[in-house]
Amino acid sequence: MVGGQQTRYVPVGDSDVAYQVVGDGPVDLLWAYNLGTQVDLVWDVPFLAKSLHQFSAATRFILLDRRGSGASGRLPVNGIPTWEALTEDITAVLDAAGSRRTAILAMLETGPIAILFAAMHPERVSSLILLTTTARYSSAPDYPIGVSPNAIEDLMELLIQTWGTEDLTQLAIPSRPEAHKQMAMVQRASATPREAVSQFRYFTSMVDVRNVLPLISVPTLVIHAKDNPFMPMSHGRYLAEHIAGATFQEAETPDLAVYEDVVAEVLEFVTGQRPASDTDRILTTVLFSDIVGSTERAAELGDRAWRALLDAHDQAVRIQLGRFRGREIKTTGDGFVVSFDGPARAVRCATALVESTRSLGIDIRTGIHTGECEVRGDDLGGLAVHIAARVGSLAAPGQVMVSSTVKDLVVGSGIGFNDRGEHVLKGVPGTWRLFTVVG
Repeated sequence: MVGGQQTRYVPVGDSDVAYQVVGDGPVDLLWAYNLGTQVDLVWDVPFLAKSLHQFSAATRFILLDRRGSGASGRLPVNGIPTWEALTEDITAVLDAAGSRRTAILAMLETGPIAILFAAMHPERVSSLILLTTTARYSSAPDYPIGVSPNAIEDLMELLIQTWGTEDLTQLAIPSRPEAHKQMAMVQRASATPREAVSQFRYFTSMVDVRNVLPLISVPTLVIHAKDNPFMPMSHGRYLAEHIAGATFQEAETPDLAVYEDVVAEVLEFVTGQRPASDTDRILTTVLFSDIVGSTERAAELGDRAWRALLDAHDQAVRIQLGRFRGREIKTTGDGFVVSFDGPARAVRCATALVESTRSLGIDIRTGIHTGECEVRGDDLGGLAVHIAARVGSLAAPGQVMVSSTVKDLVVGSGIGFNDRGEHVLKGVPGTWRLFTVVG
């Protein structure tokens, strides 16, 4: 039981499929989870949990981990059922949940499974929502928009090296830096690296449901994340062009995840009503700080001494936040995320943080950016938060690095800057001119 969500199992073949039924809305909505998630743990990831609660407030929400992923039964590394066979997971869960007719939401590699199910069982599907997915991933003479074999091999190598690490979650959800560590843990609970690569290799090289698309007769919404590095936009457009009456929408995000705007679009499509938004957007200045070489320092000092040093660091930071009216958003273990209502105050606070923590024998790096953020309760989200984190990651020990936006906003404040040139920020479109604070 996780936050009131009870996970049950239904046998499918010689395995078991984990599922949950949450909410009692007038419409059934099934979310066929993709690899890299797990039905219990996703409720502990704040940005995902918010989406899940929105779904369950408006629908009778059904979640499942397909065989070979998450809480469901494992598969032999080389014993992957065909995608047609995996539609049996959906049938079994709907039967167990007593659902006669449901809307299906599927993304990434679960998209072809949902497409096949909707074609084979149109009487059980009220609508189909395909989120950043494809009918065929690999290229072919009659499918030039597909991904080349060499690129697929590069992707497999990336997965085997980074599965279950923040290196991969940074690529998958670049605008959610606060969730990278948690999502890496969820990935590890979903599958091992070899299991993930085996399943993704089958999906990227063998799956092709293009011939099924003309058979889809249910209302279909295709939403595709823009500028993500894994699933080209052309794949989403192909789906919409080959499913009769399908609606296509570009999602202004690089994230391979379900986020607030997608939830609103899905619920409006499924229920006919758009949920009221409880997300405010504000212009604010975000500061990221982190201790340089924290892992090595912790190993050098030992747990007790490192904990004492961290406590001293946190106290020193909070003293400066009080001086400069910074609002602590959260800690990151060895750093802080802070917001300010003025960029000059953020810069002065950052320089004070560098000096006060240096007196403890600690070097920190800080990054600052001003932009529009989403307010989610006590948390902040959006691309501006991600940019501030990326700016901070490029700072040297003891440096305060800022975006050009911050520099331009504090003109006349007496704060000096050194130009550090143009930089590519991982997961952020375009190039960004960055500056370090003088003194």
